[in-house]
Amino acid sequence: MTHNLQELSMNHEGILLVNKPEGKTSFHLVHKLRQITKIQKIGHCGTLDPFATGVMVMLVGKSYTRLSNLLISQDKQYLATIHLGAISSTYDKDGEISHTSYEIPSQKEIEEVLKGFQGETLQTPPMFSAKKVGGKKLYELARKGIEIERKAQPVHLNITLIEYNYPYLTIDVSCSKGTYIRSLAYDIGNRLKVGAYLEKLIRLRSGHYCLEDCIDYSTLTSIGFNYTHHLLKVNESLKEELTV
Repeated sequence: MTHNLQELSMNHEGILLVNKPEGKTSFHLVHKLRQITKIQKIGHCGTLDPFATGVMVMLVGKSYTRLSNLLISQDKQYLATIHLGAISSTYDKDGEISHTSYEIPSQKEIEEVLKGFQGETLQTPPMFSAKKVGGKKLYELARKGIEIERKAQPVHLNITLIEYNYPYLTIDVSCSKGTYIRSLAYDIGNRLKVGAYLEKLIRLRSGHYCLEDCIDYSTLTSIGFNYTHHLLKVNESLKEELTV
């Protein structure tokens, strides 16, 4: 009987790839999966802001949630659309927007500025983030109007210019753990001396899990959906390697 229960548990645990829709929080996906799977131990490999869409690597069951810290350390890839000529209190479109400049940077200026962000660079986390400083999440302080000094963190970036049609700049960004694309948008605006904020964000890849492998939210929440048919497994040898 114990063996059968263990086998049943293993069949209901694994990695589920979901394309998060705009307007939903990362925790909403956790809550929804708890309802669908009847499993309380649900995690993920990195949050996405409500306005962002794309790859959410959902971890279903205890044997997979314990891999979270290791899987979250893998690099990620985004398609980001940046709005030039204005800034936001949150560095993205959901904040309070203030116009800053009527100057229109040339594509050559854009390309030169992007070169300065390639490879290893230092990035300061935004105040509106879940990063903890002194035991407090930064966004909790930001909501009270409190801004504190944040230590710049080393990140690795690989940026490709996709399209520039002022005021919109679209870039493809492959980045290391701990990178804030909102901060990158803000920093690009500063270097261009026109201001900028993040207008749109799609996570294309998390580790080796890609957007084309994800199920849509509408599928996830459809009547009769069987999540176990979509679970990905990590073999035991890889689990041991990840948890060493």
